[in-house]
Amino acid sequence: MSEAGIDVGLLSPVTVGHDDLVTDAAILGALVTAEVALIRAYATVGAEVPGGLATAVEDVSIDLSALAAASVAGGNPVIPLVGLLKDQVPAADRVWVHRGATSQDIIDSALMLIARGAAAQVLASLAATEAALAEFAAAHRDEVAAARTLTQHAVPTTVGLRAANWLRGVRRASERLDAASAALPAQLGGAGGTLAAFVEAIGVERALALPVAFAAELGLATPDAPWHTTRWPVTELGDALVQAVDALGVIAGDVATLSRTEIGELAEGSGGGSSAMPQKRNPAASVLIRSAALRAPQLGATLHLAAALAVDERPDGAWHAEWPTLRELLRLALGASAHAATLVGGLRVDASAVARNLAMTNGLIVAERVSSVLGPLLGKERVGEIVRAAGEGEDLATLVDEELIEAGTTTVDVRSLLDPTYYTGLAGDIVDRALTPKNEKP
Repeated sequence: MSEAGIDVGLLSPVTVGHDDLVTDAAILGALVTAEVALIRAYATVGAEVPGGLATAVEDVSIDLSALAAASVAGGNPVIPLVGLLKDQVPAADRVWVHRGATSQDIIDSALMLIARGAAAQVLASLAATEAALAEFAAAHRDEVAAARTLTQHAVPTTVGLRAANWLRGVRRASERLDAASAALPAQLGGAGGTLAAFVEAIGVERALALPVAFAAELGLATPDAPWHTTRWPVTELGDALVQAVDALGVIAGDVATLSRTEIGELAEGSGGGSSAMPQKRNPAASVLIRSAALRAPQLGATLHLAAALAVDERPDGAWHAEWPTLRELLRLALGASAHAATLVGGLRVDASAVARNLAMTNGLIVAERVSSVLGPLLGKERVGEIVRAAGEGEDLATLVDEELIEAGTTTVDVRSLLDPTYYTGLAGDIVDRALTPKNEKP
């Protein structure tokens, strides 16, 4: 058996097949891209960079495993990377490779580049999930179901409203992730964040223009200043990623619960199998998404512990702790969002199970309505006695009929009173508003 790497997803199935954008190879590519972008930025601001140097650096072949091993001595991979790059270009040109930059400039910029690409893929998956949720919510807008609070039947709701609430959560998370991704800045500050080496090399005016040109080469936002220890780009991105995985985790949790054998209201389009029980159709996608949702918040918290509390002009270990943490959070978001799009796209409703569960309490699902309608006619205490008797097994409709006859009241249609379809409030309107684009009036 060949060794493909320390982590190919064997114990993280939610990420398998969805993490190409954040592999070590991808990160190495981003590090080289950042070095090339700096050379090109120098040329953009008018420095006399040797022609063809950027292309030569871009074409350098690097052994990933050897680079990783060499990174231990200095604590980061850029130190040996710069040496490798300089060794493979003409001696006279080497001064322009990594000129004025510090390792953090390259690593931060490379990770922002990786994050931007990964976030774009997550956003695409979230958009697909939103579209599928909107279609699902519209299709089941008026399908009445039992709402559950604290695990128990509460009042009637609709399948469509539940999906519309999922949709709102995903949409909000998408908006936040889109904003955080768009704000990701390049990093260029030099050894201590003063840009002194750049000023020395090309003068004040060109040094002022260099971060702008560098960011443009990378397609990242222009930093208003070096952010070596001002780590909001990392924490805000991390928070947005956690929110996105949270929103997907809510869907997965509900689907997993509602697909339980004894509930059976929902089913994934393609169920997972069991090694011991071939009859089972496990909600595999929901399980995988939930696994990501249970892991993501701790990663977000670690980013705050490391990034937000960075000290000096470069922290001793906190910065290093960010790298794998952010990468793993991106990885989970990529996997969870891809699985969510598939899950929602194939989600099925068992209407008979929905109806069966709705009727399970023999009318007590509308106990709130019974109390509000009959309270003024029979008195609050007497209505409470009727509901309690129904909860102990007596037929609610019969109890209400008998009580109304005894009270001489004939204005109440008991059948309609106990029909859950007449007690869904504004559920349909709330669904419609969720399906209406913000720039349109409902």
